[in-house]
Amino acid sequence: MRAFRALLKTECKLSLRGMDMFIFAICMPIVAVIILGAVFGDSPAFDGAAYTFLEQSFGAVATIAICAGGVMGLPLVVSDYRSKRILKRFKVTPTSPALILAVQVVIYSMYSIASLILVYLTATIFFGYQFLGSWLQFSGAYFLVMLSMFSIGFLVGGLAPNMKTASALASLLYFPMLIFSGATLPYEVMPAALQKVADILPLTQGIKMMKAASLGMPMDSVIIPAVVMIVLTVICVSLSLRFFKWE
Repeated sequence: MRAFRALLKTECKLSLRGMDMFIFAICMPIVAVIILGAVFGDSPAFDGAAYTFLEQSFGAVATIAICAGGVMGLPLVVSDYRSKRILKRFKVTPTSPALILAVQVVIYSMYSIASLILVYLTATIFFGYQFLGSWLQFSGAYFLVMLSMFSIGFLVGGLAPNMKTASALASLLYFPMLIFSGATLPYEVMPAALQKVADILPLTQGIKMMKAASLGMPMDSVIIPAVVMIVLTVICVSLSLRFFKWE
């Protein structure tokens, strides 16, 4: 436990020094909320809707930090540490090399939770946002999305032969999901053809769960998205455990 705390402290300092995650996981979601609140205000999400545009978008914006940490951050860190032989060095010490991976999961989880809190406070204080759903259901959906995105990150980082490949694969996954899953560009304003394409993206299914939970909609309406996220997580974790490259 002492080794975990020491490593966590060191890795947190390194992460904050890089500023990438602070920008993409903390600043970007807050900016997205400010833009949505300033542009749409209290206007209904669509004609006849019982909730505002911001209320509908809260769950989607909350996933930006998860996507940044899981799909972009984790693969790059894992591949970087492998190329620098850090994971290999840990193998010859009493400390398991899996410890550094656990530390990274904790760090990106902390970014995600901090982002969620700040997004909620920004929306509530400055734009009068009201959470309409169940926090218990929302938390369950949130952590399921986090688990699935992190599993994708571990799969990419664990299998990519080098950091260049990991960066390319992470970018191919991260930017389409960020733009077309509904995290930044609202799913409801997309043309029908684009919505069909967006439905293929894993994060789109996660955002559907988050929206249902935040708006107080029946959770049985998102059984399929929940199953998709669970199956995706199981597949990615299984492949990561089977084929993960330590060196």
